[in-house]
Amino acid sequence: MTSLFRIVVLSLVVITGLSAQELAFQGKWKLIKAGSSDLDYFQYMTIQFTVMQDEVTVVKEFGPKRKASETMVLKTNGGVNSVSVTDRTFMSSLYMGLKLPFRSRKEVTASWTKNNILAIRERYPVALSQGTKQLEVDNTFELSSDKTLLTYRIRRSSRRVGPDLVFVFKRADANNAYVYQMTDDWEIGSGLGRQACFIALQGIVNETNPQLYFIYGPRYSFNYTGELFNYLEKQRHFTFTKLSSLEQALQIFKQQIKGYIIWDKNVRTSLIVAYTLAGLEKGIVITEELIPLAERLGLKRIEDFRAKFTGKTDYEIFTWAYEKYWPRCAKDLIVWLGGEHGTVMLPGVADYGMMKKAFFTDLSARETDTLECSLTKKLLSDMKPLSQVMGWHSYKKDLEEEWVTLTSSYALTVDGLHNLPNTSFLYRVPPTPGFKFRNNHNVQPGKKYIPERKVYVALVQTDGLGIGAWVKPGRGSIPYAWEVSMKFQYMSPAMMEYFYSQATPNDYFIGCLSGSSYMYPRAFPKEWLPKEIENAKNLMDSLDLKVFEIMDYAADKMEAGNNDLPRDIVDAYYAGMPDAIGFLNGYFAAHTFAVRDKRPFISYDYYLSAEKPETEAAADLEELAALNSERPYFLLVHVREYSDVARVKSICDKLGSEFEVVPLDIFLKLAGEKPTFKEGYFDGDVRKF
Repeated sequence: MTSLFRIVVLSLVVITGLSAQELAFQGKWKLIKAGSSDLDYFQYMTIQFTVMQDEVTVVKEFGPKRKASETMVLKTNGGVNSVSVTDRTFMSSLYMGLKLPFRSRKEVTASWTKNNILAIRERYPVALSQGTKQLEVDNTFELSSDKTLLTYRIRRSSRRVGPDLVFVFKRADANNAYVYQMTDDWEIGSGLGRQACFIALQGIVNETNPQLYFIYGPRYSFNYTGELFNYLEKQRHFTFTKLSSLEQALQIFKQQIKGYIIWDKNVRTSLIVAYTLAGLEKGIVITEELIPLAERLGLKRIEDFRAKFTGKTDYEIFTWAYEKYWPRCAKDLIVWLGGEHGTVMLPGVADYGMMKKAFFTDLSARETDTLECSLTKKLLSDMKPLSQVMGWHSYKKDLEEEWVTLTSSYALTVDGLHNLPNTSFLYRVPPTPGFKFRNNHNVQPGKKYIPERKVYVALVQTDGLGIGAWVKPGRGSIPYAWEVSMKFQYMSPAMMEYFYSQATPNDYFIGCLSGSSYMYPRAFPKEWLPKEIENAKNLMDSLDLKVFEIMDYAADKMEAGNNDLPRDIVDAYYAGMPDAIGFLNGYFAAHTFAVRDKRPFISYDYYLSAEKPETEAAADLEELAALNSERPYFLLVHVREYSDVARVKSICDKLGSEFEVVPLDIFLKLAGEKPTFKEGYFDGDVRKF
């Protein structure tokens, strides 16, 4: 219980004379079907308790189509209460041929016991095909330790085999939300208009409570939304009502919507600007065909961008938006709504940006795009150092390496992607009370690890958990390491809990990527780098992470270019993360290596693309082992996120007997004991050994 809740409860205890236990039952409770016995015909059940001195009123309701109810007012001193039967339904097991005789009576006793339990014993006749029998039924209602769940157990004298009937309830006003199934149609001319409006609605209604969640289509990059939905239902006890249309959703939430902004389907960029205004004004974004719907609902027109930006460049449009909206926007978060271009947009991250009053853009970071890049720099320079860039760069305008180099140069870190889903919802779902993030560490303190004459392989799935192989075949079959986007422990704590609670003993989490989130340390201002490494270290501590990964393409701003690190950068990570057992470097293969106090700094020696045939990949690894002939040889493999673990295992199974796939922390421990790699750093165009 929170401190405020304790104060309220204690005050009520003094005023009413009731115990805190008794008061905790007060109110209405709703059935969690996923964790309960089958209700036969009924689809829902609620129980309401009204607790008074030495008395409790219990109201049960069933429905929705065929309704049934029962009200019992009971003295709780253990004496017999006589309760009249007003509904003949045998409610807990309607499919059985049992009825309660009309105008019969129940003999009922009720008492409070220890450990948050209300015990109710019933004795009553029941009509059946062979006449009438007397039943004795023990009903126990038990609160969870945190008072958020109620377990109702029914034990009948006539039920001699099988388990008791057990029904689990949550408070009726807690964790109720709506869900909508998105499609994979994000074309401006067809599906984007309605889905972009849904995302704007999500950014409005989730501002204070998690009310609207989306399950995305089967081709969506973030492939876990369905599995996470199931987790929220079964483990976090959410009750979702399915929405069938945008019209239904707007009708339900219209009181929270302040108006609408019309974007121009002929000017794609107008939607990006519309999201900025939507966040500031709590408005939805619509296309012109949705105007009649908005007006029918009585919504106010906030702005109309039709024809406003016709013939204008992105630089001109975003300059206009900068002058009009930037002073009102957040300066600790900015959103790049980039990624796909042309007739497609996937603005999944817009809900969170709206909620945080962020400025939206997809300006270029390429120096030769003089005007756009200058405005990009103006925006970034106004941001607070160590703040957050969310979303992703435009695939049309520049390269990831150019964009992250530029954002890093302003002491900013990136959390991707532009299509990141449901963050406004997940931001409002706290971790389960008492939940602790616990990694699957394999290194045993005090144990000596002596490497053998082998090729040790460690596998790391990069690009985070959400767009990777987490829900694909094979996970848990071999030791495997996974990047963790560390800021999501407070941006989406329930999602992070989902991944941690689902981890098998073979799943090992590592921190990334270069900082508290994605940045390039060589581009990061020197005065801010130690603080950013400290921020990353603190996040690692709270997530129980002992390995950290760095990636940096600031040297030549080119994919598969030089991502080696100079000595001073390596020094900074060793100094700033004294508890890390090791560091990883690179994306494609790199050549920065070090070991200090038996803590290795080791680069990837192989990049496993999703397109590489399995036999060729196995041959590559065998060849690397032949070239690196000294044993032990430590072969660190980066697995591109589109591969699944079953495929990676198949490749590893093709390797010779001297290969051994080991957990990453064991790999680093062994490498620290006997490093056979050569120390090396980047210095200009020369690696020094």
